[in-house]
Amino acid sequence: MKLSLMMPLLLSLSSNMALAAKSSAKAKHSTKATPAAAASTAEPTALEILGESDRSRGSSAVAEGISWAVDVHSKDTNTDSTVSYDLKVKGNDALAEATAPARNKGETMIFNDRNIWFFKPGLKKPVAISPRQKLMGQASNGDIASTNYARDYEGTIIGSEQVDGQETWKLELKAKAKNVTYDRVRYWISKKDRLGIKAEFLTVSGDVFKKATFEYKNKMETGGKTFPFVSKMVITDAVNNASVTTLDYKLPHAEKHADAIFNVNNLIR
Repeated sequence: MKLSLMMPLLLSLSSNMALAAKSSAKAKHSTKATPAAAASTAEPTALEILGESDRSRGSSAVAEGISWAVDVHSKDTNTDSTVSYDLKVKGNDALAEATAPARNKGETMIFNDRNIWFFKPGLKKPVAISPRQKLMGQASNGDIASTNYARDYEGTIIGSEQVDGQETWKLELKAKAKNVTYDRVRYWISKKDRLGIKAEFLTVSGDVFKKATFEYKNKMETGGKTFPFVSKMVITDAVNNASVTTLDYKLPHAEKHADAIFNVNNLIR
């Protein structure tokens, strides 16, 4: 073939190749993830997950305050008893007052950050107690108030597991201070709703000594938005399955609380 006849063909091939290369480069550029897109698909941190799950267990759900009632029912082979409390929470402070039965009525606990004070009719002044002390049955003093795992524990995501048909993150929590309820916690939080659905409480050495499950059939409304709120916590002894304590949460609602009710000096009346 003569060169004069080949030139148009060569030019056409060269032009097509250039267009193909340009289209390929454009396609690669268009599919490259932007920083914003990458951030939106990134896994949340343990701190973020804990913060969201804490809200549905009473922590900082409403800035001005939140109130609810809770029945603590303890049952084992020898005992079967229930004590009812009214809870008022604001920030890191909480007030728990027993309302029934008559023998417990008036017993009061004030939670100031991680410090707890106990008072009941007949005492001259409040006494300091530990969040780890037994409240009744398998429930510790710290179990009755709002949960602030994001503040109290260093969390690490150690895996993903399916629990009761729900996809969850499995977290390992280690206490940041000695005056918290538990030294270590394994905590399963649902990926869909960011709710804590299962927990194991461990000793410093890593032995499980009790377990808990959670339900969220209550609803809370704040700022025009509704979110689930814990309705039940069932705590079971890891060795004796017959020893069970159930916390039934009722009537959670936003309520403005004065700072004075959380002042331990105001307990004597």
